[in-house]
Amino acid sequence: MSTVVLDQPLSRAAQPSTSARAATRAFLARIARLRAPAQVGSMDAVLLVVSELVTNAIRHTDGPGALRLKLLDHSIDVCVTDRSPQHPQPRTPSTDGAGGWGWHLIKRLATHTRIKPMPEGGKTICAELPW
Repeated sequence: MSTVVLDQPLSRAAQPSTSARAATRAFLARIARLRAPAQVGSMDAVLLVVSELVTNAIRHTDGPGALRLKLLDHSIDVCVTDRSPQHPQPRTPSTDGAGGWGWHLIKRLATHTRIKPMPEGGKTICAELPW
């Protein structure tokens, strides 16, 4: 089977989280046709991680970014690139709507996370999720 990849630019002008989730849903539907569909929980986990990584990239950095999804043998690699060299800073989660849950959720749902500095500046954060 050929490699299945989604590359999606993220613009601050458009609703990046909404467009990233829509592109991810289409990607998941496409790969479900190639392989036996994953459990709904796996799809929900991928959508949640995409949403959290994209939201954090837009909220905590300047400039555009990119979403890249790649189907691996038994997992999906979710990667978001942004222009900030700063690594995520886990915060104490808040129950009053102030946030702090995203990085904890990502680390809990992913089997592996990694942060790669980009040569031109910025970073790519990747989370690998079972599929």
